Amino acid sequence: MNTLFNYDFDPFNLSSIIRKNLFMKRYLLGFIAMMLSSMSLIAQTQFSIGIKGGLNFAKLNVDNSSSNSNSRTGVHGGGFALFKINEFAIQPEVILSQQGSKTTINSTNFESNFNYINVPILFKYYLVKGKNGGGINLHAGPQLGFLQKAKADVFDSVLFILNKDQDVKRSYKKTDVSVALGAGWDSPFGLSIDLRYNLGLRRIEEDENIEATRNQVFQVSIGFKLMKFGY
Repeated sequence: MNTLFNYDFDPFNLSSIIRKNLFMKRYLLGFIAMMLSSMSLIAQTQFSIGIKGGLNFAKLNVDNSSSNSNSRTGVHGGGFALFKINEFAIQPEVILSQQGSKTTINSTNFESNFNYINVPILFKYYLVKGKNGGGINLHAGPQLGFLQKAKADVFDSVLFILNKDQDVKRSYKKTDVSVALGAGWDSPFGLSIDLRYNLGLRRIEEDENIEATRNQVFQVSIGFKLMKFGY
């Protein structure tokens, strides 16, 4: 018998179609949830580039020294990049830093002037988050230093005279390793203030006649973000 419609009902095919539809809905819901999560993460992400500078209060820590060592005031300056997600951030920097020390031995004053290019990589945690990505943070991380210049006052024990500002770069290692510890505040309008202590972990003397020497630097910095992307 001929009919207008010839359709064979297949329950197994219908079940397969339903399973495919359920799978597509779950896939679509998962994709939407992932996109919303990514958008939320992007909304809480910040990337910025800036410049900074400030004062150094530097000192050379010399083992077994009977001298009276005082800090030398210098300056530092350079640039930084900030990668921030929520309350966590990573901040690499490249900083030119004036370091050294002032020392008194037997009523004679000696001064050493060292210039380093320091590259710290700081891990930051924001205790208090302010508007537009600002807030109060604690930070710490390793720092690698590259010696650019080393001059010091040297006493001539034969002629009994003090030779000022002598080049002593060969007597010290080309690189230094430190750990940086500090705290800072980022303002909502791009200005930042940092207090940091750089503790030398590696002996910097190359000459065997020099006592074990390590860098110690306390820094006060002001920075400004030139470019900022994100919140």
